[in-house]
Amino acid sequence: MTMTTRTRIARLRTLGLTGIATTGAAAAAITLMPTNAQAAEMTQVHATSVVKASGSDTRTTSGQQTGYGNNLDGWIKQSLQIMKAKGIPGSYEGLKRNIMRESGGNPNAQNNWDVNARQGTPSKGLLQVIDPTFNAYHVAGTAQSVTDPVANITAAANYAAHRYGSIDNVNSAY
Repeated sequence: MTMTTRTRIARLRTLGLTGIATTGAAAAAITLMPTNAQAAEMTQVHATSVVKASGSDTRTTSGQQTGYGNNLDGWIKQSLQIMKAKGIPGSYEGLKRNIMRESGGNPNAQNNWDVNARQGTPSKGLLQVIDPTFNAYHVAGTAQSVTDPVANITAAANYAAHRYGSIDNVNSAY
């Protein structure tokens, strides 16, 4: 965990304690509940810390050696390298924007409430891909798992390229 992250967490705890002291226990529940962005950041920080502590910060969740960090930045960069080799358009900014909107950066995110989920095929992973779409747009050379971060990103970018011209053209759920 970086010093900046520790500082942020300490500030959140301080705000929580201040809220308890000045306005009572009811405020504590509100004060201590992180926003979606804070929760996503904390989840990503925790996941990165656990991976680095285990010494496998250059592997995907499926265990493939990558040379990139096992974090959102590394997954996007590895995906971009594969996309470039396969002629799939997209940018770092376009991928990250869509990932943050779809999953908050959580590679294990799963939507269990939308129409796809009600039909038995929940959206999964960083870019919330359903299994049939993943299977149809899977990019050779990536893991055959919809929740593998690199496989999820490249399959979703491949789908977006076929449907919208590029993941960069996607600005809402797709």
